[in-house]
Amino acid sequence: MSEDTSPRALGDLRVVEMGQLLAGPFCGQLLGDFGAEIIKIEPPGAGDPMREWGREKPHGKSLWWPILARNKKSVTCDLRTPEGQALARRVIARADVLVENFRPGTLERWGLAPADLHAENPGLIITRVTGYGQDGPYAPRAGFGSIGEAMGGIRYVTGDPGMPPSRAGISLGDELAGTFAALGTLVAVHARHRTGRGQVVDSALYEAVLAMMESLIPEWEIAGYQRERTGSVLPNVAPSNVYPTKDGPVLIAANRDTIWRRLAALMDRPELADDERFATHGARGAHAEELDDLIGAWTAGQDSAALLELLHENGIPAGLTYRAKDMLADPHYRAREAIIRMAHPDFGDFPMHNVFPKLSSTPGEVRSLGPALGQHNADVYGGLLGLADEEVAALAAAGTI
Repeated sequence: MSEDTSPRALGDLRVVEMGQLLAGPFCGQLLGDFGAEIIKIEPPGAGDPMREWGREKPHGKSLWWPILARNKKSVTCDLRTPEGQALARRVIARADVLVENFRPGTLERWGLAPADLHAENPGLIITRVTGYGQDGPYAPRAGFGSIGEAMGGIRYVTGDPGMPPSRAGISLGDELAGTFAALGTLVAVHARHRTGRGQVVDSALYEAVLAMMESLIPEWEIAGYQRERTGSVLPNVAPSNVYPTKDGPVLIAANRDTIWRRLAALMDRPELADDERFATHGARGAHAEELDDLIGAWTAGQDSAALLELLHENGIPAGLTYRAKDMLADPHYRAREAIIRMAHPDFGDFPMHNVFPKLSSTPGEVRSLGPALGQHNADVYGGLLGLADEEVAALAAAGTI
């Protein structure tokens, strides 16, 4: 429905984003990265609370917002008023996708129930991101990312075995829910090519986390095994750990038989490859601590850079644990343009991660950083809906936008 004729992969999609905070807006970010027109509806005056989030706020402004809201247009609309709801319906009627992450029932209370929206726009895809999904006994509960991570299982298995469960250090649950929402949206777009009709995409936070939990469920029910926190170790997979050097730890993953043989030869201990304690995958897993001690004794006397070069030359997966400054200095990051820079009106040169994955013919692109609140009111209400300047001004004076 969008009039964009560019070669962007999703340049023909118009998405209305009504979500706040992270999960819904992350879905919008992903779609916008590949060219979809994202019209973000925000409450007048305050906007999305993400405008204020982030630990560091130079100039009193969020460093997170320019990334999460990149490639988006911002319009203001008070969805809690009949006038705002009517205005939103007019925008949604011209959209391909609606993304929202309010509690179940909120759209319905605002007169924006899927059935009503589909009556006006049968091809509309309504992507709904919540903590627990649109139905089930927990659906009405408030659901934040941390709760979804705990219920979905990832919190329990994250961290040191001697400590309480840890968080990942990022908003993993929210971003997984947003990623699955984007996937579901594109599946629904594909289905619409055949049916001509839209549908509801229901992305639940806890289910997005659960989808990443590998064989945790059958391990418990069939084998009676409960996964526990294991720190830096992957149980029964060895050698695969962090090992000391003179100037800091190095990760080495040499758990395949052929790779382990190469590592044993590098250590000048080729006989270890045939030692019954280490000769097979199962045996190495059973004697992982003993094996880690042997490897750690070998790495401890070496410089990390020289050790990594030796490991890479011999086809042994190894690396460092990167921080932001390491990423910015890394030649592979630079060669792949994994980090890009754009001009920001307050921060100047603004670095951030690029669009992933890379596509050979229709790659994604960061076209703009997060907009000012209501920056595109005239563009959307005047250009898309055709409202006269006087009408837009009247809406603003009434507090509707």
